[in-house]
Amino acid sequence: MRRLLIVSNRLPTTVQERKGELHLEPSVGGLATGLSSWYKSRDSIWIGWPGITGKKIKREKDILAKLLSENCHPVSITQHDVEAYYHGICNRTIWPLFHHFPLYTEYSEGFWQAYERVNTAFANVVAGIAKPNDIIWIHDYHLMLLPKLLRERLPKATMGFFLHIPFPSFEIFRLLPWRNQILEGLLGADLVGFHTYDYAGHFLDSVHRILGYEVAMGQVTAADRVVRADAFPMGINYDLFSNAVQDSKTHAERKRFHKKLEDCRVILSVDRLDYTKGIPQRLEAFSAFLDRNSKFLRKVILVLLVVPSRTRVGHYIQLKKQLDGLVGEINGKYGTIGWMPVWYLYRSLPFHSLAALYSLADVALVTPLRDGMNLVAKEYTATKMDGKGVLILSETAGAAQELGEAIIINANNQEEIVQALEKALEMPEQEQIERNRIMQKRLRRYDVVQWANEFMDKLLSTKKLQQEMEEKTLSYEMQRKLASDFQESNKALLLLD
Repeated sequence: MRRLLIVSNRLPTTVQERKGELHLEPSVGGLATGLSSWYKSRDSIWIGWPGITGKKIKREKDILAKLLSENCHPVSITQHDVEAYYHGICNRTIWPLFHHFPLYTEYSEGFWQAYERVNTAFANVVAGIAKPNDIIWIHDYHLMLLPKLLRERLPKATMGFFLHIPFPSFEIFRLLPWRNQILEGLLGADLVGFHTYDYAGHFLDSVHRILGYEVAMGQVTAADRVVRADAFPMGINYDLFSNAVQDSKTHAERKRFHKKLEDCRVILSVDRLDYTKGIPQRLEAFSAFLDRNSKFLRKVILVLLVVPSRTRVGHYIQLKKQLDGLVGEINGKYGTIGWMPVWYLYRSLPFHSLAALYSLADVALVTPLRDGMNLVAKEYTATKMDGKGVLILSETAGAAQELGEAIIINANNQEEIVQALEKALEMPEQEQIERNRIMQKRLRRYDVVQWANEFMDKLLSTKKLQQEMEEKTLSYEMQRKLASDFQESNKALLLLD
C-alpha cells in the first residue's frame, strides 16, 4: 500500500499551553475526528500546524518527539503570520466570501502575502518529507496555493485536494483580487473534490470563465495536464454515533438531562458561533412558533448549544451579543417559574454529553444560511436507533442533497421554519421511523471511510488517465521523423484529433 501524506491547516493533535507547560490534546473538528481512525489504519503521515509557534515547539523536544511518534509533522508558523493568515485572510476574506457574505469580506494585500508565505512554508515541509510513490491529500481553504507549489517541486506527484466549505458562484468568486492565483493553485492537484456537484460546477465555471481553460465532463485541460473535479459528500463515523447510544456514559448523561428537562419535548440546535449558521433567524422563528402555538408553552424546550469560535473577530463578537439578547428576550417573554423555553449553552460538550442530547432530542433544527456539508444533521440521524426523531434541515446545507427525507426549509423563510416545527412535533411516530431508516441506511453505507476510499480511487484513476494520455504524446524524435516524411512525400492525408 502506498504511503499517504495528509496535509491540513491543523494537526489532529493540538499543542496547548497551560500554566507555562505544553500539553497534547485531540483537535476539535470534523476532519480530524472523521479521519482519525481511517488514517491510522494506513501507512500515513499528517502534516499541519500544531497550534503553537515553531520556537516553542523546538524548545520542548519531548512534545516534538510525541508528535512525531504519532506520525504528525508540525509546520512552523510565526505569530505574525498566524494573525494575518489564519485570523486574517482565512477568517476575514475567504470564509465570508466563499459562504456568500461579500459585505463581511476584507481585502488586504498584507493578508494575502501572509497566505503565500504560509502556503510556501507548508510546501517546504511536504516536499522535504514526500517520496516518489506517496499520495498527497491536501485539505481545505487554508491551503489552496499548495497544490501548485508542490507540483512545481514534485511534477510527478499523485496529489488530491478537498475543499470542505462551499465554492461560491462565479459572480461571487470573481470579487476576489487573487482569484487567478487561487484557481491556478488548485489546478496543481490531479483531483479537486467538493461536497456537492453545485460546488464542483461553480469551480469549473470559474476556471473556464477566468482562466479560459477548456472544461468538459468534469475535466479541465490545463497546460499539459488533465485535472478532474468531482463531488464526494463527506460522511461520518456512523458506528461511533450509533453505538454511543448504548454506552453507559451516554446513558448516564441522558438520565441527567432528562431529569432537568422533565417531560418537555426537546428541539436541539448545535452549532459553532458563526454568522453562516443562521442562529438568530432560528431563534426568531422559534419565538414566532411559541407566539402562534400556545399549546406548546411549558411543553417544549429549545436546547441551544453554541460552541465558541473566532471570538476575536468583530462580526462574531456582534453575533454573540445578538444571541444573548434574543435568548433573554424569548425567555423573558414566554418563560415562567420552573420553565425556560430556551436552554442556552455557550460552550463545547464532551462526546457522550452531545450523543445524549442527540438521542433524546425530538427535533433537530439545522438551518444554516450556507454550509459546505453540516455533519450535525448526519450525527443526529445516526443516533436515532429507535427511529424516532425529526430532522429539519436548510436547503443551503450540503447535507440536504443526501438527506431528502428530512423536512427541508429555506433558512430565510421564517414561516417555513415555524410550519416545519409544527409538522415535526406532530409527526406520527411511524412516519418518523420510515424517514429516519431511509437516511440511516444511506449514511451507514456512505460513511467517512467510504468517502475517503472513493476519493482515493478517483485520484488514482485520474493519475492513470494522465499517464495514458502522456504515453500517446509523440516524442521529439517521432515529431522530427514525421515532419521529414511529410516534406519528402508527394501526397499526404492528415488526420487530426
